[in-house]
Amino acid sequence: MFFFRALTMFGIFLDTETNGLNFYSHRVLEIAFQVVHLETSKCLHRYESIVKQPMDVWQKSNPESLKINGFTLEKMQTGKEETQVAEEMIALLKSASISRDNAVFICQNPSFDRAFFAQLISPDRQEELRWPYHWLDLASMYWSFQIQNGELPWIGGVSKNQIAEHFHIQNESLPHKAMSGVEHLLACYHALFKEKISS
Repeated sequence: MFFFRALTMFGIFLDTETNGLNFYSHRVLEIAFQVVHLETSKCLHRYESIVKQPMDVWQKSNPESLKINGFTLEKMQTGKEETQVAEEMIALLKSASISRDNAVFICQNPSFDRAFFAQLISPDRQEELRWPYHWLDLASMYWSFQIQNGELPWIGGVSKNQIAEHFHIQNESLPHKAMSGVEHLLACYHALFKEKISS
């Protein structure tokens, strides 16, 4: 006789704000995530922090990126050092018993967020912690949803605001904040799968 253990699955809904789009020369200014039980939609843990950067990094900032996220030098300087942010995130995800066996990361654009996340916690360290290596993106989920419904997803677009518009959800407010981005991502995710966000 075979016994199967029911596996609880978590989604780590994550967003970053950065001082530019190039992860070779730009850095994270703010990061936030929520650990959500994917069956109940309940948020079990949440984390957010501004990340302090040295002046030479700040001076490389892309003005358009700062216009979107509203960061100023003074605001950035109120943040925590990268090492402290990394330690806090590791401690939280350890306390939640997160591993690749029971969780996935979910973002709007994981090719962007994953690269910047790796600035804080290296891929080698993530491997040591056996963290999820699957990073799922909302845009691909929506793309599949539209195809299955016989629609052409590239006509309406797959940005988070375009997905939100499809489901009659307001655009993410400006200036962007990482946790607001996470909450907007969750609203779009739940609308896509016709789930109700737990309070």
